[in-house]
Amino acid sequence: MQTIGLIGGMSFESSAVYYRLVNEMVRERLGGLASAELVMHSVNFEEIVAMQKAGDWDGAAARLGDAALRLEAAGVRCVLICTNTMHLIAEQVASRLSVPLIHIIDETAKSLRAAGRKRPLLLATRYTMEHGFYTDRMKGLGVNVTVPDAADRTIVHDIIFNELCAGKVLDSSRTKLMEIIERERAKGADSIILGCTEICLILDPGKLPLPGFDTTAIHAKAAVDFSIGKERSEETEAA
Repeated sequence: MQTIGLIGGMSFESSAVYYRLVNEMVRERLGGLASAELVMHSVNFEEIVAMQKAGDWDGAAARLGDAALRLEAAGVRCVLICTNTMHLIAEQVASRLSVPLIHIIDETAKSLRAAGRKRPLLLATRYTMEHGFYTDRMKGLGVNVTVPDAADRTIVHDIIFNELCAGKVLDSSRTKLMEIIERERAKGADSIILGCTEICLILDPGKLPLPGFDTTAIHAKAAVDFSIGKERSEETEAA
C-alpha cells in the first residue's frame, strides 16, 4: 500500500470527510480491519482565507508547497490538496514535488466523461466559479462547465464560507441550492458538480434532480486507486 499525503484544513470539516472516505474505501476493498496508510498536514484555514481575500495566490502557493514538501519528507507517495479552490495554484505546488499530485479537476473530468455528461453545473466558491482555472481546465479535458448567474454565485459562496466551513448545515440553505439547480437545469445543465469539498455536507449527489458528482468522493477514490492499485482492488472485490 502506497502512503497517501493529504493537505487539509481548508476547511477541516471537509478534511474529516476525506479521512473517513479514504479509510472506508480501503476497508471495503481490502476487507477486515484494513485502513489507509496516510499522512495529513492540516493548515490554519484562517491564514489561507486571508490570502484568498487579498488575492495573494503566490503566498498561498508557497504555503501549500511547503506543506506538500513536508508530506513528501514524511514518505508519502502522492499528494492531494483537499479543496477545489486551492487547485488554482495546484501546478505551482506540483512543480515542487517529485511525487504525483492527484488533481481534483482531472479526476472529476474523468468521471463526467465516463458518464457521458457534457454540460455540468459547477457549484463552488466564488474563486472556483469565477477565476477560470476550473472551467478552462475542464474545457481542455472535453467538458463544458456552466456556472450560476452572479446573484446565485454569491448565494453559493456565502453558504460555503459562512455556514458549511463553520460546521453549519441549514435546511433553508439546502432549499436555496436546490432552487439554483432547478434554474440551471431549465437552462440546459445535464449534471451537477459538487465543486467545493464541503458541499457534500449539505447535498447528497444521489438525491438531486440531475446526476451529481461529488468531487470529495471522486478525489478520495483516486487516492485509494493510487495507493492500492485498481487491479488489486478488482481482484479483492472478485474474490
